[in-house]
Amino acid sequence: MNSIEKIFNLTGKTAIVTGAAGQLGTQYTQTLLDAGASVAAFDLKIDNPRGRLGKINSDRLVKVEVDITKKTSIEKGLAEVVSRLGSPGILINNAAIDAPPNADEQETGPFETYPESSWDIMMDVNLKGMFLCCQIIGGHMAKAGGGSIINIASIYGILSPDQRIYEYKEKPFIKPVTYCVSKSGVLNLTRYLATYWAKKGVRVNTLTIGGVFNNQDENFLKNYNNKVPLGRMANQDEYNGAILFLSSDASSYMTGANLIVDGGFSAW
Repeated sequence: MNSIEKIFNLTGKTAIVTGAAGQLGTQYTQTLLDAGASVAAFDLKIDNPRGRLGKINSDRLVKVEVDITKKTSIEKGLAEVVSRLGSPGILINNAAIDAPPNADEQETGPFETYPESSWDIMMDVNLKGMFLCCQIIGGHMAKAGGGSIINIASIYGILSPDQRIYEYKEKPFIKPVTYCVSKSGVLNLTRYLATYWAKKGVRVNTLTIGGVFNNQDENFLKNYNNKVPLGRMANQDEYNGAILFLSSDASSYMTGANLIVDGGFSAW
């Protein structure tokens, strides 16, 4: 194994991926497995059809049904991971919810009438769930001697969404405020924990990603792509390199940072 292969090699390490059964979660899971890690796939819906977790065959993959908004569920999941795979050294906080373009009108209506219940649900999953996973799994990693935590954020955590992208729709569609606020909160959770756990050997970084192609309608794609210097949405495998980098020794001197991979969306 040459020096380049060595710094990206994850053999002997155990990783946990939340939201592992989704479109990107499956990608991250496969990437970590390919790099030699054992992976615990956490998801509330292990059979989520949006991903391809069921098509991954590996004796280093363990699927665990976990509700990240419940502390006891995470604790139970972690205990299973430690028992079956050993102590985790990598945590990918990927689980999150959003209001897609086909969401209920109440979820995507004007800010003035946005439901308080919708705020609570999305904040619970996107921010509280990440906090709890860091507290329980990250806390275990700190006691065990270190590791790498990657918190997945969004361009809408650093920028306000351009609502004009959706103006072609017959019914008004407003990107919800909660998604943006929750993803913004990820950034300072990362910075806080990066400094808090630095002496414990736990690195904590944010990966901020742009939109991912998933057969969206042509009008949306045209409007979104016009805002991207590279002229397109990401393919679902184009964040895997960043995941591997942040998980491995290749990023050993990196903590408290925000790695932005968005095709240049945030550059203008």
